[in-house]
Amino acid sequence: MKDELWRLGAVELSEGIRSRQFSSRAVVEAHLKRIDDVNSALNAVTVRLDEQALSDADAADWAQATGQHLGALHGVPITVKENIDLKGSNTTHCVTALQGARASDDAPQIAALRSAGAIPIGRTNMPEFGVRWHTDNALRGATKNPWGADRTPGGSSGGEAAAIAAGMSPLGIGNDYAGSIRWPSQCCGITGLKPSYGRIASANMAMAAAAPPLSVQMFAVQGPLARQVKDLRLALALMSGPSGSDPDWVPAPLIGPEIERPIRVAMVLDDAGPDLEPQVAKGIHRAAEALVDAGYRIEECTPPSLNRAAELFFQSIFRYGIHKKSQGLMRAAASSGYGASMDAHWDAYMAAGGAPSNDPMLDRFAIAQAWCEWMVDYPLILAPITTRRPLDAGFDLRGGEDAMVWMRSLRMVVVANFLGLPSVATPVGESEGLPQGVQLIGTRFREDLCLDAAEAIEQRLGRLTPVDPRPN
Repeated sequence: MKDELWRLGAVELSEGIRSRQFSSRAVVEAHLKRIDDVNSALNAVTVRLDEQALSDADAADWAQATGQHLGALHGVPITVKENIDLKGSNTTHCVTALQGARASDDAPQIAALRSAGAIPIGRTNMPEFGVRWHTDNALRGATKNPWGADRTPGGSSGGEAAAIAAGMSPLGIGNDYAGSIRWPSQCCGITGLKPSYGRIASANMAMAAAAPPLSVQMFAVQGPLARQVKDLRLALALMSGPSGSDPDWVPAPLIGPEIERPIRVAMVLDDAGPDLEPQVAKGIHRAAEALVDAGYRIEECTPPSLNRAAELFFQSIFRYGIHKKSQGLMRAAASSGYGASMDAHWDAYMAAGGAPSNDPMLDRFAIAQAWCEWMVDYPLILAPITTRRPLDAGFDLRGGEDAMVWMRSLRMVVVANFLGLPSVATPVGESEGLPQGVQLIGTRFREDLCLDAAEAIEQRLGRLTPVDPRPN
């Protein structure tokens, strides 16, 4: 049994520890052994915290033996992306120049998970500054997808997604500015939650030194990745607590008011993008069938001003984001791969913005209001994450039409960030050896509706991971 503990989810591990089926030390040892066995093929876990993790596990077992209070994640291992503050570890953003940036305290969501008994066992890989769509950098190197070494694990939470998919961690903590949780979840066949803007408090050393650009403040959120939806639900509850460091945190209830049944779900298909691949479309239909079986009502339709919302997102990140304010400094600190990716996509980014707006944030309000009214009738949206299957590693170094197609494929990803809406990515099957995934977008602060629907899909279609690393 001990050798198979890495196959279990976070809730299952917590329940097993509480019932004394196994110890926290056995759980942590099993995951460290799994890292020993498979990480060399993937390069997903970049920093190991073995000594401290085993010490924490022994302390957790002692606390249980002496009748102390047990938190909801008592003795359960987690992994943490390298751009999130973890006390005593370095917040490198996978940039060589920042490899000595040691965090003096935990980020709010990490502090909350530790208070619930979670044990960090490692840090995970990401592209430099979290900007690329593929996980590679000069400091740590590239992460490979466990479904195929020639495929990208996604970015920017690609290390987390690969680690979870391969069983090295039951629960990972990442962030999402333009799909950085959901795209890796799609690539690696796991589930991930991008919460509503304001749901989970966000703070780190960089914010203390200088205020982040407006687009980062409004579009980037912290969230969990896992193999089971119930693990996302528990992580969300724990991570949603108050913080004195985030002025945008909102004390919204985890469960919203009851809505009329059957819940109407807008399936976005034909208008999701002109390059919707057949395998992705089949996955959406498979998810729709599962939801119908669960009692949901599916209607194919398109949200208001979808294309314009995506265009305004890209305009916003250039006018109020890192690309305008910090590009010179970031290029100087990052590797040639970072610069090559930006150069390859620069024209595509510009084209994706569409007709220039006098103020994209001002125009955002009218679209957000239209969506709010429209989602009274459609509280959930079933849509592709991207319209492409997991692409080949390094695809984001190609420019031209490939870059244009990629930008078009992202519209249903970036609109959730632009409007501050919650979204759950969930796997729906496998096609030609690669995972298929969809996302469920809800109204603001209705993560519960997204999680309920994702769990209904999971119960009917099953899970795809953990998997052993596969060759090309």
